[in-house]
Amino acid sequence: MTNTKEPDMSNSPLSIRLCGPRGFCAGVDRAIQIVVLALKRYGAPVYVRHEIVHNRYVVEGLEAMGAIFVEELDEIPAAHRDQPVVFSAHGVPKSVPADAESRNLFYLDATCPLVSKVHKQAMRHERLGRHVVLIGHAGHPEVIGTMGQLPEGAVSLVETVEDAEEYEPADPDNLGYVTQTTLSVQDTAEVIAKLRERFPNLTAPSADSICYATTNRQEAVSAAAPGCDLFIIVGAPNSSNSKRLVEVASRAGAKRAMLVQRASELDFEAIGTIGTLGISAGASAPEVVVNEIIEAFRARFAATVELAETAIENEHFLVNRELRDVELTVEDMAFVNGR
Repeated sequence: MTNTKEPDMSNSPLSIRLCGPRGFCAGVDRAIQIVVLALKRYGAPVYVRHEIVHNRYVVEGLEAMGAIFVEELDEIPAAHRDQPVVFSAHGVPKSVPADAESRNLFYLDATCPLVSKVHKQAMRHERLGRHVVLIGHAGHPEVIGTMGQLPEGAVSLVETVEDAEEYEPADPDNLGYVTQTTLSVQDTAEVIAKLRERFPNLTAPSADSICYATTNRQEAVSAAAPGCDLFIIVGAPNSSNSKRLVEVASRAGAKRAMLVQRASELDFEAIGTIGTLGISAGASAPEVVVNEIIEAFRARFAATVELAETAIENEHFLVNRELRDVELTVEDMAFVNGR
């Protein structure tokens, strides 16, 4: 909570380095758009299995429109079986659409196309007779979804360099790896290097599994972090890519780095007097919250904002064919775009 006994810093100069790219990626934009379009086409309620993306602002906004979030398909009442259920951007195991079909549910898959690409890369390794090594975080929905594309026992999860050092495969000469899309680029490179050192015949995926948005946001934060007294990453505590950005900021030279969901979490007494602030946002964090946090600092400092941009993104992913002719209002598009 914001402390009510804050020091008066209204005349203290503050330089804010605002990273670009930041916030919503094409996969997140597509997933949110699918839910909004489904509500327009089919009416409320539209069910969503798991958080569509890891951000409470987004989830609560969709709930206000008529979306209902469930963890499992058996939570959908029999009376609403004709309403669509949307699978989250993180991807799901093959067992989930099979379960939906067995229940005669109509489903829309909002899996990010770049996550689907990792699924295909893993399946290709397995089809060619390789045991799949998945580099990722245990329990993350994306990891659960990727492992669930293949038969039980066909995938081994490796999280750290230490795991890679201890891993003992049945056939060391017949391995292929893929990675979760939202990992630290540097940490992942170290894990892959250790695996290659131990297993020289390790086969890489046909394309880098870490997605463009993860890489771009980490590069922007890394460039902006040196000299920052504080670096704020806007994102949720269960957002893998957001947590990685905090680590990147600390590693790249920020004196302090922290994850913040909303401006109300800022403790300005603890923040104290700072001269340079870095701000970025995870791929599931909307721009409206970034602006909210900037305004909270402007209210307390003589703040100026400079854009620290390292790349320009123009990727766009098509929504499901069933929804492509549905029109959105200006207000709908503002929400979809995080504005």
